[in-house]
Amino acid sequence: KAILVNQHSDTYFFFLLYVSFCLSFDVSLTCGRGTEEEEPQPDVALKLSARFAERQFLRNSRVSGKWSEEEKSIDYFPFIPDQPFRIEIHCEHTRFRIFVDGNPLFDFFHKVKSLPSIDTVRIEGGLQITKLG
Repeated sequence: KAILVNQHSDTYFFFLLYVSFCLSFDVSLTCGRGTEEEEPQPDVALKLSARFAERQFLRNSRVSGKWSEEEKSIDYFPFIPDQPFRIEIHCEHTRFRIFVDGNPLFDFFHKVKSLPSIDTVRIEGGLQITKLG
């Protein structure tokens, strides 16, 4: 699912419900609505990837067709099967700050420098979206 976002906002809110048979999900902030199959591929300012079996919450970015090194370190895995959760992504001058259920989880420093070009949220995986803001 690709959703256009308000380009003048500095905070993205996602109210999501994990579906028990879901093994993973991705939330990406992209610069354009292009797909992986299209050329050129859109820049990805932030890709969050939750992997339930491994209890990982990964982050990455793609600039000019090249993925950066994936970041993996987290203090704890914040998701519980069959429980709703809220992801907040705060866009600050040098970084994104990611919160789950109001708790700070990690920071991701910007690789995409043109922040106003972020215009799309792409959500993939077995999630039920209950609210975007």
